Amino acid sequence: MALPCPQHPLVDVYDAAYTGAPNWDIGRPQPDFVALAEAGLVRGPVLDVGCGTGELALFLARHGHDVLGIDLSAMAIQQAREKGCWRRIPARFLVLDALDLPRLRDRGFTFNTVVDSAMFHVLGGRERDRLVEALAAVFRPGGLYCVLGDAPRDDRDGYGITPAELRRRFGDGWEVTFAYRTTFQRRWGGSPAYFVGVRRL
Repeated sequence: MALPCPQHPLVDVYDAAYTGAPNWDIGRPQPDFVALAEAGLVRGPVLDVGCGTGELALFLARHGHDVLGIDLSAMAIQQAREKGCWRRIPARFLVLDALDLPRLRDRGFTFNTVVDSAMFHVLGGRERDRLVEALAAVFRPGGLYCVLGDAPRDDRDGYGITPAELRRRFGDGWEVTFAYRTTFQRRWGGSPAYFVGVRRL
């Protein structure tokens, strides 16, 4: 499946990262998402935004969910598709900028769950607002957006996420249903993080 779109300025950066093993790609889903699925809080269809090489999408698909993973990086998507083929797991993957989610809606896609393992936290302020708008386009009523991201290093740090920021950015029509501090695991170490669930009302 392909949706031709303008080249994002960071595509080359991420493609280069995926020629090796990026520090954020630990070869398995982050434990907070595993716990979320085991608690029965994931409902399909599921969209994995910024899916990378597909470990989270493949984990959810292996547990019976209809999953679509999207990423800017064609290199990452190629690896995700290859993993799915080798493991015989029927997840689907598409090269697409998460800010272009209305293009999925225009093709009839809507989702009950959107998972975000460390994508939101790298976006700038305007991009974060655009993502909130884009998510609204593809969510079914009651849908849950689950985001894991690094905690800011200080109050002036534009990188990272906080529950307070997500409450402010999502605003009317959304409700933060859970938020807690955790660790974002990396190949080498980890970092303080937040895991937050935001429900579409």
